[in-house]
Amino acid sequence: MNTTKEKIASILNQLPDDCSIEDIQYHLYVLEKVRQSLNGANLENTLQQEEVEGLLSKWLIE
Repeated sequence: MNTTKEKIASILNQLPDDCSIEDIQYHLYVLEKVRQSLNGANLENTLQQEEVEGLLSKWLIE
């Protein structure tokens, strides 16, 4: 499992050498939001794609 420091190093290695601090902040922000969303999905009672499609198929007209 990657540590936070390893994840940040990976992001920095993927960015161009002339990137701004704002570019780095944006990528760190997105990484954190994705992490929070995945943790929330694991903790909450979420539906799988197939379950959602099954529920919506009752209401949608194709």
